[in-house]
Amino acid sequence: MALEDKTLKLCSCNGTIPIDAKALALALKHATPVAVHTELCRKEVARFAGALKDDECVVACTQEAALFSDLAGEAGSKTVLKFVNIREAAGWSAEGNQATPKMAALLALADAPEPEPVAAVSFKSEGDLLIIGPAAAALDWAQRLADELDVSVLITGARAHHAELPAARDYPLWSGRATSVTGWLGAFEVAWEQENPIDLDVCTRCNACVHACPESAIDYSYQIDLDKCRSHRQCVKACGAIGAVDFERRERSRKERFDLVLDLSPEPLIRLPQPPQGYLAPGADPLEQALAAAKLARLVGEFDKPRFVAYDERICAHGRSGKIGCTLCIDTCSTGAISAAGDKVVVETHLCMGCGGCASVCPSGALSHLSLRVPDLGWRIKRLLGVYREAGGEQACLLLHDAEESRELLSRLGRRAHAGGKGAGKGAEKGLPARVIPFEVLHPASVGIDVLLGAVAYGASQVLLLVTETEDAEYGEAMRRQIGHAQTILNALGYAGTHFRVLAGTAQLAQALEALEPAATVGKPATFNLSPEKRTTLEFAIEHLAGLAPAPKEEIALARGAPYGRVEVNKSTCTLCLACVGACPESALLGTPEAPRLRFVERNCVQCGLCVNTCPENALALKPRLLLTRAAKEAITLHEAEPFKCVRCGKPFGVKIMVDTMVGRLASHSMFASGPALKRLQMCADCRVIDMMENPNEMSILGAKR
Repeated sequence: MALEDKTLKLCSCNGTIPIDAKALALALKHATPVAVHTELCRKEVARFAGALKDDECVVACTQEAALFSDLAGEAGSKTVLKFVNIREAAGWSAEGNQATPKMAALLALADAPEPEPVAAVSFKSEGDLLIIGPAAAALDWAQRLADELDVSVLITGARAHHAELPAARDYPLWSGRATSVTGWLGAFEVAWEQENPIDLDVCTRCNACVHACPESAIDYSYQIDLDKCRSHRQCVKACGAIGAVDFERRERSRKERFDLVLDLSPEPLIRLPQPPQGYLAPGADPLEQALAAAKLARLVGEFDKPRFVAYDERICAHGRSGKIGCTLCIDTCSTGAISAAGDKVVVETHLCMGCGGCASVCPSGALSHLSLRVPDLGWRIKRLLGVYREAGGEQACLLLHDAEESRELLSRLGRRAHAGGKGAGKGAEKGLPARVIPFEVLHPASVGIDVLLGAVAYGASQVLLLVTETEDAEYGEAMRRQIGHAQTILNALGYAGTHFRVLAGTAQLAQALEALEPAATVGKPATFNLSPEKRTTLEFAIEHLAGLAPAPKEEIALARGAPYGRVEVNKSTCTLCLACVGACPESALLGTPEAPRLRFVERNCVQCGLCVNTCPENALALKPRLLLTRAAKEAITLHEAEPFKCVRCGKPFGVKIMVDTMVGRLASHSMFASGPALKRLQMCADCRVIDMMENPNEMSILGAKR
């Protein structure tokens, strides 16, 4: 159902939001006049109840979404409710009176189709928890959590003998040095090395060793203080057949499986920006430990999350024949979910948190983000900018943010602007300018060069990516590389100004809003839709931008790592072995059956470097650039050579430079010291066999003696 056919409920929030109902109705092509309420969630709530007979209702308020949803539920209504924030995002601003086009654009997204459902990834946790850390803290939390979870404890640290063990064996207990923690919620594998001669898992705590030790090196921690021990081995004799004390223990390595891990080590055993779900490392802070323990207690049962990423290995440029090319996805992933697997990569969906950074940096589109697919994202951007423009808005700036911390940051900006700047930093009290339109995505890192250039092709003046300081540390470099390539293309085509920026936190946002100047954009917005194929979307966007460019160019130089460029060939060393053709995953390098020739389609090249790494002669080099002529789509000849003709029958069978090189390198080898053997290198396969059979001195298996 289109927005013009839906019921629209606007509220000025007690008169604090300037709303031009007529202008909004006109911009949204709404069929009926739109009323503006002042207290829809309070004294005018009956007006909302009257809308529950309709199929769909758009409510321009997110603060009271829970209240309106409860009212609809109590009424047994089947009306589909959608909520849009026009208060903090538009009305509560120093430019609120000019924000009607932005309000119309935000409301227009209410008719966006629901994204396609994605497959789920399942987790199952039965509450089997391992606590790792110093004895005092680990044992304390084990006692606290033993009633809620199935607790095990791994005591670490050289002074584990300082903590007295509980009298009852209520849970498994080990000691040692943790060597690795891998896995995810419901499937962790923990490995450790037992460093003390006493195995706590075997020890019965009979105290025989404590009484037998002449140096008092053993206390009620049932661990031996090796600094005091003088190797009398009386403890071994006292332990007897139980065998818990063994100074010569061979099997010191152990590995166990757990559902949850509470790591109390001074330094986390998993050092990732985003560790896997079910693993918590709160450090030594008692409050953080308590919060972690409370969270772990809730992680029991079966859980699902979306499968965020799709992988098409056919166009993956990671590797070929053991040679490594592109590793951008592996380098960008902050959860360790992506790893090399021979010539391909493997995405462990249980570890993936859905940031989408891998998809944004992937030059070929082998990895794609499924939470909000590029065509769906493009539809929303196109719709948003179209309505904004039709409502009289100019120089639109998209502010992309997530649904958590960044959304709350924007809400605070609006509230402080409405309060006259109380509690706000310099510049922040003005709120969002009328042309800055907040646009929610799962994670800004999922927005790549295809979406950035697509947004400008749709008429956006700028695209700002708002992240937290933590997200900036994790993804900032990768995001800035992407916007750097896009910005280079736009500026080279004559689109002046700064079109893209990554903003980390409140301070950078406030500074950017204060100094924000519009950048040049297209005179005629594009009408195409973004494609599921990344290279197709880029081709459409670049062609549109180049066709309307203030300063048309045929070639644009790009920085290293850009997803476009050419391959240069050193013709003096290239033997036309065509190993590079077999290595290229994108069909950018081609051979021809009729002649020794290397051809190249520049538009297909993703600059992965596989051809360079595969070439045995080191004859290839990458040159990043964007070619904007028709030649970019055509196969051009990079190198061709004279074919070599068999010295026996005259049939062409190879390349002259390759055969000459091979003969020159092998001439000094003992196997080719004789003239006939060396001459056979210059024969075709058939003649080589005939020559061997005709030579009476040639060794044959038929003449071998038993």
